Amino acid sequence: MSNDARGTAAEPATTDPANTGTTSPWAQAHARSLADPDGFWGEAARAIDWVTEPTRTLDASNPPLYRWFPDGVLNTCFNALDRHVAAGRGEQAAIHYDSPVTGTRRTLTYAALLDDVSRFAGALAGLGVEKGDRVVIYMPMIPEAVVAMLACARLGAIHSVVFGGFAPAELAARLEDAEPKVVVSASCGIEPSRTVAYKPYLDGALDRSAHKPESVIVLQRDQLRADVGVRDTDWEEMEWTDVMADAEPTGCVDVAATDPLYILYTSGTTGRPKGIVRDNGGHAVALRWSMENIFDVGPGDVLFTASDVGWVVGHSYIVYGPLLTGATTVLYEGKPVGTPDAGAFWRVVEDYGVKALFTAPTAFRAIKKEDATGEYRHGHDISSLRTLFLAGERLDPDTYEWASSQLGIPVIDNWWQTETGWPIVANLRGLEPMPIKAGSPTVPVPGYDVRVLDETGQQCDPGNEGAICLRLPMPPGTLPTLWRDDERYVDGYLSVFDGYYLTGDGGLIDEDGYVFVMGRTDDVLNVAGHRLSTGSLEAAIAGHPDVAECAVIGVADALKGQAPRGLVVLKAGVDAATDGERIRTELVQRVREEVGAVAALKQIDVVTALPKTRSGKILRKTMREIADGKDAVVPGTIEDVSVLDGLRDVLRPHP
Repeated sequence: MSNDARGTAAEPATTDPANTGTTSPWAQAHARSLADPDGFWGEAARAIDWVTEPTRTLDASNPPLYRWFPDGVLNTCFNALDRHVAAGRGEQAAIHYDSPVTGTRRTLTYAALLDDVSRFAGALAGLGVEKGDRVVIYMPMIPEAVVAMLACARLGAIHSVVFGGFAPAELAARLEDAEPKVVVSASCGIEPSRTVAYKPYLDGALDRSAHKPESVIVLQRDQLRADVGVRDTDWEEMEWTDVMADAEPTGCVDVAATDPLYILYTSGTTGRPKGIVRDNGGHAVALRWSMENIFDVGPGDVLFTASDVGWVVGHSYIVYGPLLTGATTVLYEGKPVGTPDAGAFWRVVEDYGVKALFTAPTAFRAIKKEDATGEYRHGHDISSLRTLFLAGERLDPDTYEWASSQLGIPVIDNWWQTETGWPIVANLRGLEPMPIKAGSPTVPVPGYDVRVLDETGQQCDPGNEGAICLRLPMPPGTLPTLWRDDERYVDGYLSVFDGYYLTGDGGLIDEDGYVFVMGRTDDVLNVAGHRLSTGSLEAAIAGHPDVAECAVIGVADALKGQAPRGLVVLKAGVDAATDGERIRTELVQRVREEVGAVAALKQIDVVTALPKTRSGKILRKTMREIADGKDAVVPGTIEDVSVLDGLRDVLRPHP
């Protein structure tokens, strides 16, 4: 794949979204990042403390496998902890741990967190963990999970966090691929309605896996203790407290900027999972830059990212982004509703003086469903909150409008992927706040050359939908490859269009340069030869005042190829038995008026819930497979399999 192909593409948009008549700060930064990546990212790298400062920025010697800061040497843990303590931030809060499911709150200062991390790093070193070794972390949302991640970074070891509660088969696949020397786990995770025993899952995974770690460390939680060290195994089992009791603090190991920091496996994979690799240098530079330029969060500010450390959002904006910046992060072990009510987020914002809240649109749809009038919000002082950031799935205009009206602050969509590690498209609140267009995450972030291509690889005209692609090279912090599999990386992401990374999402760029992401390309419907995105259909449905959330899937149709089917969850207080038929009729008419008769949406079912992953993504593909009469692949990341089971009769084809 040559760079020559890049020269034939149209120049990237550097429009002025604010319509000021001048070249905007964003346009200047974006244009420079593409024309002079060495200069742009070389300057950004000065915000990081290097053992050996890089003299080279972009290594383009082996396209399409680009690397950043190839001769730089650093340690990510030093940048996240040690340097802040040395600079006088030792007594500042690094982590506010807030667990409504256990009734626990704890604040760790930078100095206290550094002490815990250096001691656990010493414990891992005592078990033989060295630079380049892998450590699998299988834990709930507790401070020790962050300690384990940073301890690995301190040693130059590569951590792979697996979402707590993953079934044995999913965990075993990751163990076999990463081949960890040590596994760190906990006895259980806590859900609002149940306690999830982790140790039986871990034991089952270890029994299945051909690879056996040398050691297993288990943190005992009071809610459910696990049997440790009682089995005749090939590995040594021990408890966290015993390991820490004898641990000696250890310093930071120097690593190359191109050395891996972590492996994060994509969810819902079949067969051998894809291990997304994140390097040390590019990751540190990109996240540090993003915190102030995208999220407007600087040293001393409080960021509340309501996600999980098992997902990429948790890696980037619960753990590394805030700590690399010297900010304070909130580690929340709870839900947006039910722990105890729909005011949970507002209580956290008030208690810790949160400046920015980052979560998924699903969380706000859940809050909206339970508290449509915002009564719970009125009981809390959330005046510290400046911005709400939403990502992880498409932000439908209805949810955007509701959140905006309730909070009276900017509600900012941003779009990115596990693979990229930080936002591709965003409204850059620190660099240049821009006018918001509902349904768009705004403009490409500097470093990302975003193009919409048709099936022949030609750039689409403004307003026309196609495949969203990123022109190579991608910026620092994005995946350089897959774990031990360059060929699979190239084949899976870089081979469809020469010189481009295929995101797998479809959408458009409008006349102002705003990007609209309409959904995964496999969620594009082909109805009688007309290509329709599920996103446009869902936007029409979600705008109905009685709809809390919805999903549209394309099912096989003998006449038209595919036909859309809608599933909607109604807001609390709306009676499906009384009003369901009226709402269905109105929704069909809304789609006809807003999308057109070509959409041919005739069947809409009212359901009590939609099946989702634990990160809040709706399982459209699984529902489509059931509706088509296929053997549906149910991912191990599913939040509640009973929801899907309850939909099978609704979804499956009927004669």
